[in-house]
Amino acid sequence: MKEISLKELEKLNRDSYELIDIREESVRDYGIIPGAVAISLDDSLEEAAKQISEIPMEKTLVFYCDFGRKTRYIDDEELDFLKGRTSFSLEGGYTGYVCAKAADSSDMEERRHKAELSIRKKYHKQLFSPFAKACKTYHLIEEGDHIAVCISGGKDSMLMAKLFQEIQKHRQVKFDLTFLVMDPGYNKENRALIESNAKTLGIPITIFESDIFDAVDTVEKNPCYLCARMRRGFLYSKAKELGCNKIALGHHYDDVIETILMGMLYGAQIQTMMPKLHSTNFEGMELIRPLYLVRECDICAWRDYNDLHFLQCACHFTETCSTCHEDGTTASKRLETKKLIARLKEENPFVEANIFRSVENVNIDTVIGYKKKGVRHNFLDEY
Repeated sequence: MKEISLKELEKLNRDSYELIDIREESVRDYGIIPGAVAISLDDSLEEAAKQISEIPMEKTLVFYCDFGRKTRYIDDEELDFLKGRTSFSLEGGYTGYVCAKAADSSDMEERRHKAELSIRKKYHKQLFSPFAKACKTYHLIEEGDHIAVCISGGKDSMLMAKLFQEIQKHRQVKFDLTFLVMDPGYNKENRALIESNAKTLGIPITIFESDIFDAVDTVEKNPCYLCARMRRGFLYSKAKELGCNKIALGHHYDDVIETILMGMLYGAQIQTMMPKLHSTNFEGMELIRPLYLVRECDICAWRDYNDLHFLQCACHFTETCSTCHEDGTTASKRLETKKLIARLKEENPFVEANIFRSVENVNIDTVIGYKKKGVRHNFLDEY
């Protein structure tokens, strides 16, 4: 399929073409090009043909994927529903679009101000309040702390950095911040995007490099699990070197409830993602999760309101992995669990809160067995 550049596309009348996003649903959740429609070419081509037939024939079709590599190789001559239509592949795909948006520095100061103001005003109740509540409830920020705010480049960690900057202005306790970015082997576009977004949002990042992606490149079994463990180790090590006593990760409320349910359905265990943990390998270090009570939909609303576009595809050998899940699960499994929770919510609007609170209300007297500090216990021990 012939390519069209973003600059060439912007010269066209917006009503003359239709943008078509062919990426997976789990990837689209991180952002799409405004006005695009989602049509999968991997599932049912009959359904794709039906959707495209509803687009007026006179409209040019512009397909895009993550990097423009997949759409470039679509053979529009072989697909009957594309014959007779003008079709293009967007050069650089979604990542190219995002990088171009981030590189536009003409209104950088205005965009930073808008993003910060929206945290204080429009999204104060949805974002800052639950962030501050989690910090207070779980004692995440304490006097004299030096916190390494770990930024992966995604929406969650970038917002977390802005919330830390905001709460530091309140001066209830004195603490220091280092905004830490590890480059585990990003391609140049992803690294540039992180740097550009940080500059736009006024986040003074400290970048260090590692070779994690190369190290797990040849691993066949659970590469995400290994990658996540290695990433955390490198972050702990660098943070401690910089004089920090805590690292902050951007896991939110939805991550917590999905982890609880996935543990039961796929891991045959009841566990949760803790709001804070002592490091077992780095003495004196802690991990904290200050977005613990923040909903993902509110993070997305803040992102879209400010027209921000963040890193999604970070993994250089799959180019589909936004976050290496520590349990080794794939994005598809998380999406499956997310959809299950959404279906349950249709029948019971309190299901999300119930899942979250279930691990706060464990009755040991009614549990067959449990583990504490690595030691397994059984109800028969005290029966």
